[in-house]
Amino acid sequence: MSSGIGEELIEMRSLGLGLGQEATVTDNSLVSEFISGNDEAFTQLVARYKDSITNYLNMMVGDYDIAVDLSQETFLRVYRSIHRYSNVYQFSTWIYRIATNLAIDEIRYRKRRGQVFYRNILGNRQSSSKEGHEFEIGDIRRNPRDEVLRKETGRVLGDAIRSLPEKYRTAFIMKEVQELPYETIAKILNCSAGTIKSRLHRARELLQRKLEHYI
Repeated sequence: MSSGIGEELIEMRSLGLGLGQEATVTDNSLVSEFISGNDEAFTQLVARYKDSITNYLNMMVGDYDIAVDLSQETFLRVYRSIHRYSNVYQFSTWIYRIATNLAIDEIRYRKRRGQVFYRNILGNRQSSSKEGHEFEIGDIRRNPRDEVLRKETGRVLGDAIRSLPEKYRTAFIMKEVQELPYETIAKILNCSAGTIKSRLHRARELLQRKLEHYI
């Protein structure tokens, strides 16, 4: 992909929480503390994952307000069922699986209702303040023309990613935007790492076709 498209993907990654970074206190320790009666431990889990989960859901459904609602529902379900959590799996695997299922349910609900979910990447891409939140970054002193091109590129890339078939879109966002390991993605989606790699390869092929006018 072009340098512009690659730059936008890097910026989308920066919106995540950085799950690969080593934490002082492990997730499982916080889970154990919360189950033992320490409510502050759950607050720490929410603070640790809320930005990453919301960004992931935003990329999946393409609506920031809905992503926030789904993120809140994700943590509500975690709260209600945390006593059934098995530390055989990583907490990140468990919470992403919950968020993924909610996103898929939302997408399928929209399709059943006959709503137009995907915008044509070459069609109407007029943004609202909500849509602008999707790929918002800090002021890095670009000139106005560069800023317009950056925002347009971000919208086109976001639309193209969300237009991918469900299984390819999910794998692509988890790997290329959230930067989760293959093994973690495989556990979340209940398939092999080889299957994830195959889906990523196919996702990249589809994106290259969709973005051929921009690369």
